[in-house]
Amino acid sequence: MSKKLNFLFEFIEAIRESNIRRVFSEPLGLLGFLLILFLVLIALFASSIAPYSPSDIDIANRLAKPSSEHLFGTDNLGRDVFSRLVFGSRIALTVPILTISFGIVLAIFFGLIAGYSSERVGNMFLVMFDIIKSFPALLFAMTIIALTGSNLFVLIIIIGITRFPAYARLIRAQTLRVKGKEYVVAAKAIGASVFKIMYKHILPNVIGPIFIQAAMDIPVVITFVAALSFLGLGVPPPTPSWGTMIKTGYSFIRIAPWMVIYGGIVLIWATLGFTLFGEALRDNLDPRLNRQR
Repeated sequence: MSKKLNFLFEFIEAIRESNIRRVFSEPLGLLGFLLILFLVLIALFASSIAPYSPSDIDIANRLAKPSSEHLFGTDNLGRDVFSRLVFGSRIALTVPILTISFGIVLAIFFGLIAGYSSERVGNMFLVMFDIIKSFPALLFAMTIIALTGSNLFVLIIIIGITRFPAYARLIRAQTLRVKGKEYVVAAKAIGASVFKIMYKHILPNVIGPIFIQAAMDIPVVITFVAALSFLGLGVPPPTPSWGTMIKTGYSFIRIAPWMVIYGGIVLIWATLGFTLFGEALRDNLDPRLNRQR
């Protein structure tokens, strides 16, 4: 227990002493963080915040205008739009986080091998990364989902595959930079295995930029999932999804525009928060930018 507490205190102290304080000192970075924090709190306490179940159907009140009873109105099935937006925040956060986590795991595995291996092997991996990256992500996702069917697991795997080549190239570049350092050479000299060298001595020194890139990619994935849901290939119904709600609202935009309006607002809110915070992280924690200052 004491070891865990010591680790926690060391982690907090490291954050306090690091450049991450600069992120919160910037107005836009702080604004982005607050937008994200508010969204996370809504997702965590959705059951307490939403006045109705997101799947409750009330045909008698279909397409009802915003009122005190239904704050953001109702959709074509009489479901409360506000409640569905609140519960939709869980999908909006869960899918990008799981997707990017899966992409990072793939990138760590392939990127370390590509960077630590010989130049010939590394170039073979680069070709593989470029081939995967060359596929139009939306078209690739639409094709696979059309063949396998739409579900969250397939969605996460597909988007993770389309995102990991950029992370893997970054890990490879960082690995090439550090594999000649003294501590790596010393590890080789004492007979450490390749696996131990890569995952104990190289990985901790190359993983940092990946999280900056991942923070920048979260809004991209949020809009990507919304686009697939708008096309009917994203999160399967009746699970509330912002993209699906915007698609439904588009069919009734002349008589019930509130679904598109409020759905678009929360989508902009989420992407803006992660974009501002991600840019602040990049500007303050990216060593390449810090050297240019």
